[in-house]
Amino acid sequence: MGTRLFRAAVTSAMTVLALAATAGPALAATPAAPAASIAGSNLGGAALRAALTQQGKPYVWGAAGPGAYDCSGLVQWAFKQTGRALPHNAAMQSTLGAPVAPSQLRPGDLVFFYSPVSHVGIYVGDGRILHASTTGQPVKISSMKGMPFHNARRL
Repeated sequence: MGTRLFRAAVTSAMTVLALAATAGPALAATPAAPAASIAGSNLGGAALRAALTQQGKPYVWGAAGPGAYDCSGLVQWAFKQTGRALPHNAAMQSTLGAPVAPSQLRPGDLVFFYSPVSHVGIYVGDGRILHASTTGQPVKISSMKGMPFHNARRL
């Protein structure tokens, strides 16, 4: 494992542990996936590994990092770390790449919600996404269960 990836994984894990210890059961209930455990060398996997290092940062509408994010800003920032430029708009992001059926999701795929599309997250696995959800909530991993799925794309 490269030194940079190892440092990112350690930083991510330490941030999540610190936040879980102080944020109460809501954050502690959803375990984080360490960046180093995300398999694959594809573009989405690399973007997910980058995005995982941003867990705990605040949600701010219109923000694209590195201090705060909204949903599409987090996705835009993560893919920028891989060298891929994306628009800062969930609806526009939902048209990029190849369509993916819900049963075929892999870590790093983009998952979109609501109709019309107004929210995006990066699939982590096991029915969970990493996303910047709403004001007062940090960048975190959440279950997709109960979220109004619209479509998914693989870049």
